[in-house]
Amino acid sequence: MTAVGPLETARELLREFPVVDGHNDLPWALREQVRYDLDARDIATDQSAHLHTDLARLRAGGVGAQYWSVYVRSDLPDAVPATLEQIDCVRQLIARYPQTLAPALSADDMEAARSQGRIASLMGAEGGHSIANSLATLRALYALGVRYMTLTHNDNVDWADSATDEPGVGGLSAFGREVVREMNREGMLVDLSHVAATTMRDALDTSEAPVIFSHSSSRAVCDHPRNVPDDVLERLPSNGGMAMVTFVPKFVLQAAVDWTAAADENMREHGFHHLATTPEAMKVHRAFEERIPRPVATVSTVADHLDHMREVAGVDHIGIGGDYDGTAFTPDGLSDVSGYPNLIAELLDRGWSKPDLAKLTWQNAVRVLGAAEDVARGLQATRAPSNATIESLDG
Repeated sequence: MTAVGPLETARELLREFPVVDGHNDLPWALREQVRYDLDARDIATDQSAHLHTDLARLRAGGVGAQYWSVYVRSDLPDAVPATLEQIDCVRQLIARYPQTLAPALSADDMEAARSQGRIASLMGAEGGHSIANSLATLRALYALGVRYMTLTHNDNVDWADSATDEPGVGGLSAFGREVVREMNREGMLVDLSHVAATTMRDALDTSEAPVIFSHSSSRAVCDHPRNVPDDVLERLPSNGGMAMVTFVPKFVLQAAVDWTAAADENMREHGFHHLATTPEAMKVHRAFEERIPRPVATVSTVADHLDHMREVAGVDHIGIGGDYDGTAFTPDGLSDVSGYPNLIAELLDRGWSKPDLAKLTWQNAVRVLGAAEDVARGLQATRAPSNATIESLDG
């Protein structure tokens, strides 16, 4: 009788408790590469030459639910209509592939999709610039299906500080706290990836519902400001929220942090935004990498973060948010969305139990969204929608 190895055990586990991935930037890649021409990037066919994501690789990776990021760059002057275009892209994808992708607005929808063998498709807005300082716009995004909002991206917004910008308001302003309260009332998850540690702490002080980190790793393991400090991870059990580990090498491997700083400067010197992933930009990336080899993260690198995050926050408060199609580079063994079984196999080798892995992949994320819905029902019974403005609260 042949023994079943960790990789096959991982695949068996994922058939029952598939991955809920907190962040995938496919919509932005489709905007940048083909301006939403879904015939030109038909994800029902092999897109490995262009994208980290297609339907076959999602299936191979054991993905059961995906938060599609409806990210737009924070320097766009028309961030709100651009966000609406991103939402429209996700809705087109769901309508185009109904046998595989299921629209999901709730924890119950996620479970229903799992029972049908489809991939629950949710949306997350990445950056408070997508609401243009308007609580009504926030509510409109929720009505269109957005179920989390990252409070900032790489730049500050008027009411919240980013991890990768100079301090502006010292965390959350009064209006920023009102944004969090209104998100709680709607049932929209407060996402603290990308925000400054001061913003993380202010949001935890303010939020009445569980928060998430849709794609962040451990700062104690890799000292990058995009990662989560231990004192914040320690607060997740009392809040009920979760941190979803990301795979981006420059956030998980210290040597890659230093290399990326030099690579980003090289991009700017060549006239590209440092996050650009167009073919022309990637040529510049590749030329730099030929001159200075890129430090390579591995599955083990990511597992080190999960081991630490489990120790500090507890197994009920961690998850996975790969950031595929939002990064130029990926770890060995996690090159695209088909790689999740490799991570689960690594954790099995490290002694993680199947019940703990089921929490990591599926159960925690479903519980957190359901808890946010429960809080929203209670708040809506006692609190009217807020019509506060940034001028009235922040002066």
